[in-house]
Amino acid sequence: MTSTLRLEKITPDTLDTAIGLRVRPDQEHLVAPVVKSLAEAYVHPGTAWPRLILDGDRTVGFLMAFFDIDWRGDGTGTDIRSGLWRLNIAAGEQGRGYGRFAVESVAAEIRRRGGTRMTTTWHPGEGGPEGFYLGLGFQPTGETSGNQTVGELDLW
Repeated sequence: MTSTLRLEKITPDTLDTAIGLRVRPDQEHLVAPVVKSLAEAYVHPGTAWPRLILDGDRTVGFLMAFFDIDWRGDGTGTDIRSGLWRLNIAAGEQGRGYGRFAVESVAAEIRRRGGTRMTTTWHPGEGGPEGFYLGLGFQPTGETSGNQTVGELDLW
């Protein structure tokens, strides 16, 4: 990993690059394509935080975080969470620390906003990202979201 890593907002100039980003073919069933994430960001503008991951001038990935959502969706506001909604590292760029950089960047933004924990979800099973998230310290909560495992990371 180099010191030129950064996150960048998606702009009209970078839109085609963003939606052209692809994970490996064997991972496509594990994460939504960037175009779906951008559509979700459009309809959830106060919650979604989509960003390109760049190494120098090269786009190596995409992430989308979420901030302060009512996790249960019941309107009570008793379980407000922030975390990583999507992580897509380009097929030829995996295994170089970009995913770790993305998670650490989202954690830093959550801390900056006053948060102390980070939530994410992943598809369990062979070929999935569970080992990656567990290796970063996420702990399964025992919950599921659809067919995904929910994990949390304390940010203190």
